[in-house]
Amino acid sequence: MSARAVGPADRERLDRATAALDPPFAVVDLDAFDANAADLLRRARGKAVRLASKSVRCRVLQDRALAAGFRGQLCFTLPEALWLAGEGARDLVVAYPTADRGALRALAHGPHAGDVTVMVDDVAHLDLIAVAAGGGAPVRVAIDVDAGWWPLRGRVRIGAERSPVRTPEQAAALAREIAARAEVELAGLMSYEAHIAGVGDRPPGRRLAGAAIRAMQRASARELAARRAAVVDAVRSVAPLEFVNGGGTGSVERTAAEPAVTEVAAGSGLFGPTLFDAYAAFAPRPAALFALPVVRRPSPRVATLLGGGYPASGAAGGDRLPRPVLPDGLRLQRREGAGEVQTPVHGHAAADLRIGDRVWLRHAKAGELCERFSTVHLVAGDVIAGEVPTYRGEGMTFL
Repeated sequence: MSARAVGPADRERLDRATAALDPPFAVVDLDAFDANAADLLRRARGKAVRLASKSVRCRVLQDRALAAGFRGQLCFTLPEALWLAGEGARDLVVAYPTADRGALRALAHGPHAGDVTVMVDDVAHLDLIAVAAGGGAPVRVAIDVDAGWWPLRGRVRIGAERSPVRTPEQAAALAREIAARAEVELAGLMSYEAHIAGVGDRPPGRRLAGAAIRAMQRASARELAARRAAVVDAVRSVAPLEFVNGGGTGSVERTAAEPAVTEVAAGSGLFGPTLFDAYAAFAPRPAALFALPVVRRPSPRVATLLGGGYPASGAAGGDRLPRPVLPDGLRLQRREGAGEVQTPVHGHAAADLRIGDRVWLRHAKAGELCERFSTVHLVAGDVIAGEVPTYRGEGMTFL
């Protein structure tokens, strides 16, 4: 399986819907968005799906996913969670530890202490919370547990550099520290298998690499399922847990199948960015696109677009660049890539482009596109159903 390709019919439909708009602009195809939401919920097989807010960064669309059946949100910063809580959101978990003393103080001394849970993986986090939030309501915390795979008796490490807490004994020791402190209360546990959920197992043109990735992911998933269950048992011997969160868009089925996991996280699959074209198990529909205008024709074989330098985060490489998808048959130039003020494209379709035409592109990741646009236009069929602000459009940039 692979992400459904956008084709000439999509170009005609999108061009009709946005004919009155001058690019650059971004759109979200609501039919694709809703289909992706339903598919993520189906893949979870009854387990709760917590929405990863960083993968959307548009409150209207976050609310749409929640209305479709997602439960709660996984935020990327505490100020973001406090802002969302102030706008009426509930059941917010901050996926990454915070050192923001002001935000911790606002959480403990404000009206949303019961709505937000912050992540910890070190006694130093507890010390910081105690100083910053002392005298207020107890801060709800969750323990982040390393989900990486350490084959060869730990001599090799595969996975994101996240938590130092790895074993059941380490997790239980941190849980005891939490239980002994009045400033915090234990609410949950999280472990994110980035090397499974965030690494495509079918890289284009690399069959052997794909086979190796799939073998690694199967072995790591087996190890993690057993260890995660043992960690959960060890922590529950100290204190109850309201939730155990794991996984991401790329591992929904596998993580949801673990009895120890009570909820999975997902968000990128709603937009279907290009990094998710390289997965064998599921096929998101491309829902988020952006249009750039042709402003130069430096040669018969090249068309130059205005702007477009929107690389995705992560290790630098070609897979982090946006991809021109409509009209079909365009590609970036290797020596320029996607530029701050111009992006040349070439390929057989470039010869037919004229100044003033538009080219549609997809971003490599999901919510990062919303850091480039103040609004997104919602497309339903071949009409614009609305224009809604992104976080940036609401004056909010958290990272």
